[in-house]
Amino acid sequence: MTKAEIKAAALANATQNQSVANYDAIFERFMEKGIPEEDIEPRVNVFTYNAWLALGRRVKRGEHGVKITTWIGTSFKDEETGERKPGKRRPKTTTVFHISQTEPVEK
Repeated sequence: MTKAEIKAAALANATQNQSVANYDAIFERFMEKGIPEEDIEPRVNVFTYNAWLALGRRVKRGEHGVKITTWIGTSFKDEETGERKPGKRRPKTTTVFHISQTEPVEK
């Protein structure tokens, strides 16, 4: 995958996934950082590093995000047909950042 494809995939995953499993952790940990609860909107102003890059923003130097666990799908190659088939989902830890921790990318 190219860097552009990685960024686009990160943004698509962040905006299209319907799970709210991490919302409690996101709200709690960003409020601990001093961000008011009403300013925290997952899938609107809380994204991963690569999703922010896809949106034309970058995380400011020295900022620390909130670690969350997400589930990603895996695939495997069927030995008989040679086709890729969906496999089990597995957990993956990632870090999300609030918009206040980002700045526009200068072009």
